[in-house]
Amino acid sequence: YASRLKTYPNKGICGLPEQRDSERTLKIKLKKLFDLVESSKHIVFLTGAGISTAAGVPDFRGPKGIWTMEKNVEKAQKKGKKRSADKMEQSDNNGDTVPKKEKDIHPTNDFKNFKKVTQETNHKTPQKSKHNEFTRAKPTLTHIAIRNLIQQHDKSKFQYCITQNVDGLHSRSGLNRSKLSILHGCVFMEKCELCHKEYLRDYDVGGVSFQKTGNFCSCKGALRDTVLDWDDALPEPDWENACDQCEMADLVICLGTSLRIEPAGSLPLDAKRFVVVNLQVTPKDRHPKCVLVIRAAVDLVMRELCDRLGVEL
Repeated sequence: YASRLKTYPNKGICGLPEQRDSERTLKIKLKKLFDLVESSKHIVFLTGAGISTAAGVPDFRGPKGIWTMEKNVEKAQKKGKKRSADKMEQSDNNGDTVPKKEKDIHPTNDFKNFKKVTQETNHKTPQKSKHNEFTRAKPTLTHIAIRNLIQQHDKSKFQYCITQNVDGLHSRSGLNRSKLSILHGCVFMEKCELCHKEYLRDYDVGGVSFQKTGNFCSCKGALRDTVLDWDDALPEPDWENACDQCEMADLVICLGTSLRIEPAGSLPLDAKRFVVVNLQVTPKDRHPKCVLVIRAAVDLVMRELCDRLGVEL
């Protein structure tokens, strides 16, 4: 997926260290989260790549995220060029320039690691994949928890889910499309250009930026992929629903998202208050409406929340 996107330099801060609350601190924070949920009447979830890492799908800005590795490669190559230039300025006893060494040209494991990660996320090379490719990934505990909370527990309290993920795991979990905004598209979904009917496949339909997939709708309209590139506008119905839901929410629970990609990253600011559950610092952690920041794995937090609410997983 990442390899399909255009080159884009402004990907934000990548590779920040992960932090984890102590057991005692986490216990206190989970109690506060439960109290916030109990006192809220309209709750919305906002999810990012961090909720799918447990399914084997790599994130983007984590210590081993795709964009983190990409930046490491760029830094390593710049250092390699500088060292190579320095070597070329040196001369041997005969005045001949010293040849560049291979390790100076490719100075690092970062290049190998980045190449490995990009291969692992490319659906065309499953035989090299250590991570699950999208087609093999299954919904995590967090995906199931969100589905059950919205559709089974208290339908008047847990209202909606907004996702920035393209992996289709919310849909695969069984979450009703009417309760889900998919802001950045889905690699498994194609959409009719005429009647706008959506088709969720069990395979990656390929493409990016609404290219024709070669398939056709029952109305004979051509089907197109739904994955956004950097300069594509967000799908209007999904975006409008997301904005409306956040404006009505008295609590938005942000799960596994860096809150750095806009405009999705600012959606929680429209709510009365919001909570951040993420292992890395986000730019919204100190916002006045952010009433709680939890540094723990999202699956752990959602399991505890469901246990306290009596929701089966």
